[in-house]
Amino acid sequence: MESSPKEVASVNRPASRSQRPSAELVRRLSLGDSVAIVVGITIGGGIFLVPNLVARSLPSIPMIMSMWILAGVVSFFGALACAELGASFPKTGGQYVFVREAYGPAAAFLCGWSLFTVARSAQVAWLAVVFSIYASYLVPLGPQASKLLSLAVLAVFAWVNYRGVKLGAVVQNSFTVSKIVGVLIIVAAALLHGANVERYTKPAVPGISLGSFGVALIACLLAYDGWVQLTFVAGEIRNPKRNVVRALTLGTLTVTAIYLLANFAYMRVLSVSEIAASEHVGADAAARALGAVGGSVLSLIILLSIVGTLNGCFMTIPRVYFAQAADGLFFRGFARIHPRFETPGFAIWAQAAWSAVLLLTGSYESLIDYALFGTWVFYGLMVVAVIVLRRTRPDLPRPYRMWGYPVTPLVFLAITIWFLGNLLVTRPVPAFAGLGLMLTGIPAYIIWRRYGQRPLQAFAAAQPGTVETELP
Repeated sequence: MESSPKEVASVNRPASRSQRPSAELVRRLSLGDSVAIVVGITIGGGIFLVPNLVARSLPSIPMIMSMWILAGVVSFFGALACAELGASFPKTGGQYVFVREAYGPAAAFLCGWSLFTVARSAQVAWLAVVFSIYASYLVPLGPQASKLLSLAVLAVFAWVNYRGVKLGAVVQNSFTVSKIVGVLIIVAAALLHGANVERYTKPAVPGISLGSFGVALIACLLAYDGWVQLTFVAGEIRNPKRNVVRALTLGTLTVTAIYLLANFAYMRVLSVSEIAASEHVGADAAARALGAVGGSVLSLIILLSIVGTLNGCFMTIPRVYFAQAADGLFFRGFARIHPRFETPGFAIWAQAAWSAVLLLTGSYESLIDYALFGTWVFYGLMVVAVIVLRRTRPDLPRPYRMWGYPVTPLVFLAITIWFLGNLLVTRPVPAFAGLGLMLTGIPAYIIWRRYGQRPLQAFAAAQPGTVETELP
């Protein structure tokens, strides 16, 4: 159903706090904030760790660089699909909203259910654990101290984003700039360092197997993961029909350029065989280029990267549960807006609490593995939604149309099908476990439809101007 002129106006012109219904968030994020979200969430620890997996599978410099380019292109195609959908539906919830509009509430419920119970909550817990691991390289920490530090990190960034989306954006911008500067320092040091001899004396390997190609592509795609999370906060981006498109495009291109520069730096100072043998490629490259302080410098850069990604997760992910609850498909409290900070405060703290449970029980380790399958199922469905909506809703306003359509979405879909098929063949246990966890949402949806709550929009319409009470 198309929005009326009055509804469109309400999207682009936020109401005053006293007039704003409880299901609407304020548009405070600028284009710069949006680009920082894409870059800051995507560039985590992967670029410092993943290259060794790629080098083991593709022992040739041209092949390695080509794989990183291919993964960047595939991610860019996914971002273009997000851009079309985000411009058409500039609402909080992003991916959840796109799935709802294309396939209906049941598929949308499964999407939000999978993100909260497994995928994104496990991601947040894993990031907090990795933060404490790298912090222990600088300050020795025992097991209990590491766990307490991880819990403290969850609490800090939940608090930052609970206090306001603009405060979260300031933190995000700061750490995004810091991590980019850090990577560029390593690149500059590598350029000043003499090139490794093996680069010129060892011949390239003539071919690779399909299996090794698959391992390398999966590793690279995981390093690029994160671009979709900008759409989660589309309802808080100023001028979203223009800025969502620009931020996704600029953000994914920036990440691709940084990843290529980082790999160039690694291969400038390390041989391909050294990269393949290293468990901490970034640290080894920094130590070779910068001397004894290189490892410490790299550890700080990785900490900044993890902090930026973790903050971005707390800024974006709870908005999915907020949108789901506003549709009456999740607990009403998740749609509660703080009357002072104007954030989905309950959803943010609930995300922190569930991630803390996964962290304390250690279940995040298996869930992060299991979540991979479900995550890519919904990536595929999201991109196919572009094709579905072009056919079922041809008159839908589309301020931006996906470049290269229908080739670009079909290429992404083909890679997704191959990706999922490869997981089922090579890693059947976590793949089927992830599928099973995702499907637990079906009985949950049936129960919710029978006993759940009505959409919050109906509640707000019946009581205009309602603002939820402040959380304790």
